[in-house]
Amino acid sequence: MQPKTQAKHLIAGNAAEEFAATFLQKNGLRLIEKNFRCAYGEIDLIMQDGKTLVFVEVRLRRNADFGGAAMSINQSKQQKLKRAAELYLQTHGDSACRFDAVLMSKIDSNALEWIQDAF
Repeated sequence: MQPKTQAKHLIAGNAAEEFAATFLQKNGLRLIEKNFRCAYGEIDLIMQDGKTLVFVEVRLRRNADFGGAAMSINQSKQQKLKRAAELYLQTHGDSACRFDAVLMSKIDSNALEWIQDAF
């Protein structure tokens, strides 16, 4: 990927994460942390829904040629997210948790799909 294209994707990705965080907060979740990074990868958003900790993967895919946003969260990505979440729970206290996905074809609430307990 060219540096300009890479920067454009990073900016779009950050905007999508901000939009998703705002959307989830409007729907009653509380933001705990953004972009938790560890050796296993990154968790886009960590939110609180009542007593449940929610690990959120945000995907923006404008082009569905390769399966769209949902298909991009494959088995390998799910395993990395689960390992990262386990590490987070080890260092921040064990809690009930779930994995949600926020999928977007563009940054617009009409183009957003929130899947609770996605995997």
